[in-house]
This record gives sequence, C-alpha cells and structure tokens, in this order.
Amino acid sequence: METSQIALLSSVQGITEFLPISSSGHLILAPLLFGYALQGLAFDVAVHLGTLLAVIGYFRREIAAMAVAMATAPYGRGPLTGEARLGWMLVLATLPVVVLGLPLKAVLEVLRGDERLIALVIAATTIGFGLLLWWADARGRRRRDEHGIGWRDALTIGLLQAVAIIPGTSRSGITITAGLLLGLTRQAASRFSFLLAIPTILMAGALESLELLGDEAPVDWLALALGAAISFVVAYLTIHFFLKFIERVSMLPFVLYRLLLGAVILGLLYL
Repeated sequence: METSQIALLSSVQGITEFLPISSSGHLILAPLLFGYALQGLAFDVAVHLGTLLAVIGYFRREIAAMAVAMATAPYGRGPLTGEARLGWMLVLATLPVVVLGLPLKAVLEVLRGDERLIALVIAATTIGFGLLLWWADARGRRRRDEHGIGWRDALTIGLLQAVAIIPGTSRSGITITAGLLLGLTRQAASRFSFLLAIPTILMAGALESLELLGDEAPVDWLALALGAAISFVVAYLTIHFFLKFIERVSMLPFVLYRLLLGAVILGLLYL
C-alpha cells in the first residue's frame, strides 16, 4: 500500500468509527473514490485495532471502575447500581451481535462482491438512518444518563447495533439513535455507544484474525503498524472533541453530511 493510501484510510477509520456517519461505508467508498484497490482484511484489522486501543485508552478509568464494581457486585446478588449496572448492561447489549453477527456478515460478503450494489446500499442506509438520527435527536427527551439504562434498553440498543453490519448504517450512529429514542442525553448516548464499541470491535477483530490465519498472502507489517498508529491518534482526538461539543452542536451537522453523502453517491451512480 502507498503511504498516502495508508494515511487516508487510517484517518477515515479513526474519524468515522465514532462519528454517526459509518466507518464501514467510508472504508469501502474511499478506495473507490480515490482509485485505490480495496484494502485487504489485514489492514482492516489493523486500523480497527488502533480505534479499539483509542477507546480503551480514553475510557480507561471508567473501564477499570466497571471491572472492579462487576467483580465485587456480581449480577444476581441484589440490585445493581452505578458502574456495575453499566458494565452488565454493556455485556447484555453485546449479545445480539454474537447471535446475529455471522448471518449478517454473510450478507455483507455478498454485497462486497458487487461495487454498484454496495454503493447503492450505502447511499440508501446513509440517507435513511441519517433521517432516523435527526428524528431521534428532535424527539428524544434527553433526560437520562448511561447509568440509568435497563435491560430492555440494553437489548434494544444491541439489536439495532447488529443491523450496523450493513455498510452505511453506522454502528455509532444507530446506537446513538437508539439511546436518544430511549431518553438518554446526547453525551450519555454517545458514551454508551463508545463503550459498547469495545466488545464489538474485539469480537469482529477476533473473527477477522481467524480468517487471516488461513491466508497465505504476504503481510506488510510496516503498513499495518502505521495504519494502527494513525487510526489510534485520530480516533482518540475524535472521541475527545465529539463528547466535548455534542450537547451544544446537536446531531444536525452529521445528519446533513449523511444526506449530502448519500445524494452524491446516488448522483455518481445514475448521472
């Protein structure tokens, strides 16, 4: 891979993984728009590793507090409060991806085989779920924080997260949308979405790594290391500034971006 391609795709992953605009869609569209060959699975794993380390690093104190609380107050021994409750709700929200991930991944593989079809799917999901995000942001009560999430809320968010395997949906976008519809503040919905990314990316990375074990193609370790490093830095900064400003700027800029991107894709396909 050329250095410019590594820098572009790593930055795209770092920015889009945690913004409600779809990282998978952008990682497919970017090579098509800039004339690069579609990157290999190993590079996807590397840049996802970078974003995973970024979210773990950013929320390291919260993760440590949840781990301690869950260990000292296991589920089932009386009512859960605070960090222990949040930790178990994240576990519960991850279960739908475990069950539905492989069937939906098979659909993704079919889509990736047809450039025109996948571009059309990305355009449709980008616009459709962008409008849903706008509606959720406008109608949501925005009164609750992430510690008030119950088991029904967690399962709802988890089920919608599974849909995000379809490119253009946006994992962060659909989980933030669900959180807003359930009455969470923008920041609370975003924080839960970002924390939920940790087990989700871990599982996806593990599955992709298993696929790589049977791949005999040579590996450019320098390109992978550079990609992971760039995606880590960009993702960390993205999380920081997104959480800092989201309560003030609302979801409207991201909705408008999604509508514009979807319209551009449809224009390129049919004009």
